Amino acid sequence: MPTTVPAYGKEAAERLASMADVTASDGALRRFLHGLPGVDAVGLQARAATLGTRSIKTTAKAYAIDLAISMIDLTTLEGADTPGKVRALCAKGIHPDPTDRTTPKVAAICVYGDMVATAKEALTGSGIHVAAVATAFPSGRASLPVKLADTRDAVAAGADEIDMVIDRGAFLSGRYLEVFEEIRQVKEACAREDGSGTAAHLKVIFETGELQTYDNVRRASWLAMLAGADFIKTSTGKVAVNATPPVTLVLLEAVRDFRATTGVQVGVKPAGGIRTSKDAIKYLVMVNETLGDEWLSPEWFRFGASSLLGDLLMQRQKLSTGRYSGPDYVTVD
Repeated sequence: MPTTVPAYGKEAAERLASMADVTASDGALRRFLHGLPGVDAVGLQARAATLGTRSIKTTAKAYAIDLAISMIDLTTLEGADTPGKVRALCAKGIHPDPTDRTTPKVAAICVYGDMVATAKEALTGSGIHVAAVATAFPSGRASLPVKLADTRDAVAAGADEIDMVIDRGAFLSGRYLEVFEEIRQVKEACAREDGSGTAAHLKVIFETGELQTYDNVRRASWLAMLAGADFIKTSTGKVAVNATPPVTLVLLEAVRDFRATTGVQVGVKPAGGIRTSKDAIKYLVMVNETLGDEWLSPEWFRFGASSLLGDLLMQRQKLSTGRYSGPDYVTVD
């Protein structure tokens, strides 16, 4: 799994260049974003609910569970995090079920920036990425120089991915160009200062529970992608309302339309509140029905989760043996 989205091809670069006038001024960006088609909330919620009723059985269910495990960003973002806790989480990411080495590895371990070096060392040779939250996560309330320094520190420590949060206050105030410029500069800060290796992958978090409307979620999606986001992400997991199927469907439709317009493919990451295998499979069905199987890989779709893995492992074991193990089968983080 590559650490960054592949470089844009000539056609995609030309299409993006043709849209430069959209971000030339705050007025132009506002006209573009408010000119996007409005979201039919009733239709959106009905489609998300319908997709959630699809029945996945036997072999397909086993495949979906393994795929979901491989898409998890296993996360610890607590003030009490220690190097020992991070190393234990990394070990769990490498071998989620120590009794069954056929279990897939997770996609990434997500930590605060000061734990990047610890995670990087613990994951050596595993192929699992280290993701770091940055830009004054989860509030986003800091000056731009502080946010850029936060990002550069994490990249210098070895982060493969940066999860940034947008300034929701600026966005809700209509200061779209300010938000665009912040994302663009954080994207630049994802480059390795010594010029070695590839730039860190940038995931842009909207905190959709604070954006108030589906139209705002669509606008934020396009704004972030125009600024260079490699992934767009629903939530920090630190507020009352996190990922929901309707909101995630808005993101999926946005990346679909963005690729149709520019030729650039962008990933999607719902995060927060996804705790069961049943929920995860509903999201995979939604991805397949909206975007096709091209997005059904850890390169283009992730789950931000700290508790989902346990249920996936329990369900995987049930499919394998026909019974559930006791409550101590899966470790509790």
